[in-house]
Amino acid sequence: MNFTIPTKEFKKGLGITERITGKNMTLPILDNVLIENDTEYLKISATDLELGIQWWGLCKTEKEGKIAVPARLLNQVIGSLSASEETVNIKEKGLSLVVESSKKFKTNVKGFSSDDFPIIPSFFKDVFIEIDGRKMKEALTSVVDVSSISNIRPEISGIFMYFGKDSVRFVATDSFRLAEKVLKFAANSNYKNKFDKDLEFIIPQKAVKELINIIPEDGRSIKIYMSESQILFETTYLNNNHPEVNLVSRQIEGQYPNYQEIIPKSSKTRIVVDRDEFMKEVKTAGIFGGKINEISLGIKKGGNEIEITSQDADSGESNQSLDAKIEGGDLKVSFNWKFVLDGLQNIKSPEISFEFQGSEGPAVIRPIGDDSYLYVVMPIKL
Repeated sequence: MNFTIPTKEFKKGLGITERITGKNMTLPILDNVLIENDTEYLKISATDLELGIQWWGLCKTEKEGKIAVPARLLNQVIGSLSASEETVNIKEKGLSLVVESSKKFKTNVKGFSSDDFPIIPSFFKDVFIEIDGRKMKEALTSVVDVSSISNIRPEISGIFMYFGKDSVRFVATDSFRLAEKVLKFAANSNYKNKFDKDLEFIIPQKAVKELINIIPEDGRSIKIYMSESQILFETTYLNNNHPEVNLVSRQIEGQYPNYQEIIPKSSKTRIVVDRDEFMKEVKTAGIFGGKINEISLGIKKGGNEIEITSQDADSGESNQSLDAKIEGGDLKVSFNWKFVLDGLQNIKSPEISFEFQGSEGPAVIRPIGDDSYLYVVMPIKL
């Protein structure tokens, strides 16, 4: 192995892949990244056996090769290079990686045989889904934090993804709240589902968070490939069709809950409030939310404002009012203020509606003027 690559690019590739490595006592090879180069590209790979990431960057190759190297150690070495060192030369010497720059920088990092590194699966690529990367990133960001790890119900530990012929849905829940984001595409859009059926699957939360990190902001499309138990998300370079980043994840087995059954079709009481003002009052009330983060909303039929209250025996109380458009009957209902805030933060519209089924049924937060997103939150029973 002998190649030269821009230092900035090498740092980028290591930053993308190194995040999923860690201290693995039973399989120490997983603490490494696999460095390999061909005539044109450097490829850096990392895996934790459930998730794999591969990154490609253009390089000038003198000799091809591959070696596994401790990820964090190599990242520290490359990170120590100054901005003035524009390129770095990488050579393989025995089972070591020699890192040199033009400014008398030289280190020798001990590595391992590439034969010990796990194989990251390859995929049949004739059939795929293609979707606008920016839209997918925004949609996943709006739901990903709602899911939570559950050993009893592993299916809710991930993000549910549905790909139809002209629409896509992303859903997450932790059984106390639920978020759904729907993307709809016109016939002339760059969305394509080349499978002969609608597809749905569940991807672990960790994989989705890494996917959000690797999706570029420049509007490039993401291609999605599937096997029986795994899925590949791929970004490509703008000037050619060569992969830039591949993320391979296992699919979570099991049936996702029929979540649409719990989304109320109507409401007994409904309010419309200014999003920013409501967020501010919720945060203030949350200061006195106590150990269970409880705040209460008081709504009067025919009124034009709501009360937002909280009380904690140790710290004090808060009592505020906020202008609101009110439909329906009187209501006193309590929520975990952090759950309410999570839903509000993923809404961009100036106003939101909050729809209630009473003091114990699921409530729904929706952006006014945007039917693509909804957030269901369960009240705290009084």
